[in-house]
Amino acid sequence: MCKEKTPGELLAEELFYRTKNAGEELDAAELARADAFCEEYKTFLDHAKIEREAVRTTVAMLEKAGYTAFDPDRSYQPGDRIYRNVRGKALILATIGTEDLEKGVRMVISHIDSPRLDLKPNPLYEDGGLALFKTHYYGGVKKYQWTALPLALHGTVVRKDGTVLDVVIGEDAGDPVFCVTDLLPHLAKDQMTKTLSEGIKGEQLNVVVGSRPYPDEKVKEKIKLNILSLLHEKYGLVEGDFLSAELTMVPAGAARDVGFDRSMIGSYGHDDKVCAYTSLRAAMDVAAPAFTSVTVFADKEEIGSDGNTGLNSDFLKIFVEDLCAAQGAESRRTLTNSTCMSADVNAAFDPTFPEVAEKRNTAYLNHGVVITKYTGARGKSGTNDASAEFMHYVRDLLDRTGVIWQTGELGAVDQGGGGTVAMFVAHMNVEVVDVGVPVLSMHAPFELVSKTDVYMTYRAFVEFLKA
Repeated sequence: MCKEKTPGELLAEELFYRTKNAGEELDAAELARADAFCEEYKTFLDHAKIEREAVRTTVAMLEKAGYTAFDPDRSYQPGDRIYRNVRGKALILATIGTEDLEKGVRMVISHIDSPRLDLKPNPLYEDGGLALFKTHYYGGVKKYQWTALPLALHGTVVRKDGTVLDVVIGEDAGDPVFCVTDLLPHLAKDQMTKTLSEGIKGEQLNVVVGSRPYPDEKVKEKIKLNILSLLHEKYGLVEGDFLSAELTMVPAGAARDVGFDRSMIGSYGHDDKVCAYTSLRAAMDVAAPAFTSVTVFADKEEIGSDGNTGLNSDFLKIFVEDLCAAQGAESRRTLTNSTCMSADVNAAFDPTFPEVAEKRNTAYLNHGVVITKYTGARGKSGTNDASAEFMHYVRDLLDRTGVIWQTGELGAVDQGGGGTVAMFVAHMNVEVVDVGVPVLSMHAPFELVSKTDVYMTYRAFVEFLKA
């Protein structure tokens, strides 16, 4: 017999704010859709570990779906689908809506770069019977996490003759892998007395790439020469070609299910390709929006969004100006009336490290997409702070459409913080809020996300673009 709820219980249901666990709220069919969606996401992750690969993989998907390269000299009709490849490392795609452009566009902006170990311009050297690469870490990393794990070489080289070589070594079953060494515990007495940040220094992130000498007694650096000989034989490279290259070491291996229940995905690069993929799929699946949709994959977010492929440049503003000119609209009015979801991840609560979070204002795995009003550090330094009006719009939209969502801050107030591209979008006079997936072990070589959170983030972007 069902017990009747008391007046207090009914009032609490009406007045309290509580998040929902998607595993309890979704039926079996919806959970199956979430799992199937994430299988496709895992495939994307495996083919898009660095930004150039993400752009190439996405462009192939777009062209298969009927998108064409944007031509600023022609006008477009509602339903037309276009993209602009930004120097091979950033991307903009759009679907023309039925409303006039000056009423604004709906933007979803993510980034496709992730923390990693970039090769220095002169990386290859020989020492102690080994050939090694010198690296310069990219983005916020815990340096000790990058030792003693298999690494793969990814990137692009422009050879002396101007030909371009795309490189992926270490991902196929028959490929060699590479690694940064660490001290054995028996000899790590001094190292173990240092702080975590000093236990491995940046100049110690040297990647082992070989150990066999070239068979010539008159050569001084036999092991280095042997590596260069192999690279020249297979790829036509000489040492000077490293100077005109973008090569990086990333964790080797594919995205994997995590847990006995397979409820999570473990992989390198969830930050922020999980938001890139969900926003891409949403844009592709909303074929006839009322307002023109603009989806952006930005580069360089992990190092401040600078450079001509980062969102601190004008590449997005220029695209909007070009699009407005082609459609006979005024770009300043368009931007002023536009709204944006800055699609970036947030930190999920980790019960192993509860002290860095404030439990009432943190995100939890399986509680849906995270709405982050502001990021920044300590006193909200270096952030956009979404308006109450726009927060209400997003909250109402997700409630009306049945998307499971939560709010979260990036850790306790004095623990640190972080930033996203939202503040650069706000600089263009656009209403913007951060929306994304909660992540465990963010910026580590192996990050964790929940499949239901990934799916709810996709659904949030779909509803935003449809609205």
